[in-house]
Amino acid sequence: MAASKRNSTKSNFNLDAFLASSTEQVNAALDHFLPSEKTKPATIHKAMRYSLFAGGKRMRPALALAAAAACGGRAADALPLACAVECIHTYSLVHDDLPAMDNDDFRRGKPTNHKVFGEGIAVLAGDALLTQAFEIAAQCRSWPRYSHRDIILEIARASGSLQLIAGQVADLEGEGKKTSAAQLKYIHERKTSALLCCSARLGGMSANCSPTQLAALTDFGYHVGLAFQVIDDILDVTQTSEQLGKTAGKDTKAQKATYPSIVGLEKSRKIATELTNKAFASLKPFKGKAVALEALAEFLLKRDR
Repeated sequence: MAASKRNSTKSNFNLDAFLASSTEQVNAALDHFLPSEKTKPATIHKAMRYSLFAGGKRMRPALALAAAAACGGRAADALPLACAVECIHTYSLVHDDLPAMDNDDFRRGKPTNHKVFGEGIAVLAGDALLTQAFEIAAQCRSWPRYSHRDIILEIARASGSLQLIAGQVADLEGEGKKTSAAQLKYIHERKTSALLCCSARLGGMSANCSPTQLAALTDFGYHVGLAFQVIDDILDVTQTSEQLGKTAGKDTKAQKATYPSIVGLEKSRKIATELTNKAFASLKPFKGKAVALEALAEFLLKRDR
């Protein structure tokens, strides 16, 4: 898609309003789905809610809702799936921050879960959020093309040992070692792109999308997911901790492979732009109806935190 056409589309779509609305809907739904802080045992529910409502960008739910809209679906039908993905994403962050993993003290500008509740509760809070995701997803309706079985399999595969967890394992095992660009791509495909792609696919499924639409959303989610992580790598070395809301430069300190460390900043930015252009190209089957997805992709490319 040409840049001029993208700019024209963007000018006719209020992304800030869309993100504010989607975040409000997702937060209200998550508050409904999760046990209250007072529900016994209160400590675990406080810990779950502490990280889940820590003020994240809600990009994965936004992608799910935007994909549903592109396919003519309703936000109400996509919400349980959007919430399920956000629970999985949050659980992965809680566990990533643990001393045994990335050992980070801050997330979204606040002390990490284990710094507030202790390592044991943080582990259990992550476990509970992962389990909660499937409980929420099971409450969605089914559609002619997509059964409950399809939905649960979609989430399980994206978050399992071949995708999300595989990326984290490869990331851990690669610390302090020389990593090739191909190995780094493997990590990013699984640790980041898999769940973003899953979000877009689930949004389409909630609208009973056609096979052609699902294939387009898969392609879009894959490329946006990779671009998202490349940009994350860039921000880790160009922004301050205050700007990011988390510890800056931690990847370099941990001797983790990143795109800037392997190919340099300039080429990393070029790769991010190329991936985003491929994401835009994948939306052609929607014939201009995927404006929210286009605006999200543009936003992710230009974000500064």
